[in-house]
Amino acid sequence: MSFRCVEEGVKGSHRPDAPYDGWVAEDEAHAEVGPDPDTGAASPPGPHGYSAERDAHVKRLRRIEGQIRGLQRMVEQDVYCIDILTQVSASTKALQSFALSLLEEHLRHCVAEAVNNGGPEGDDKVAEATAAIARLLRT
Repeated sequence: MSFRCVEEGVKGSHRPDAPYDGWVAEDEAHAEVGPDPDTGAASPPGPHGYSAERDAHVKRLRRIEGQIRGLQRMVEQDVYCIDILTQVSASTKALQSFALSLLEEHLRHCVAEAVNNGGPEGDDKVAEATAAIARLLRT
């Protein structure tokens, strides 16, 4: 797998299990996030609501990534179906918990700031958050 440095745009190789240092995978399965799927708008510049907790979030996502890699190993080792499903459930719960935490930070920071500033931006942020909640509920 090939990786590139986000900050410098330089191609290189990096062990995916090593601490994050600005490298991301170049294949489509690991592509960077694009525009908002509902509006097509580009992501607004940071700092974002989660910025203060970025390190904790990255640590949490690495733990979830480990759970997913564990699922792959379980399938490769032909582990009993129910044991795999139990781990799928745990991984799903971990992702949902992360999503709720991120949503709360978004509401407290991004949405609250836009509403306090008044005008159409506040309404837009509320609509954006409502759409994000709807997407979370569909999963």
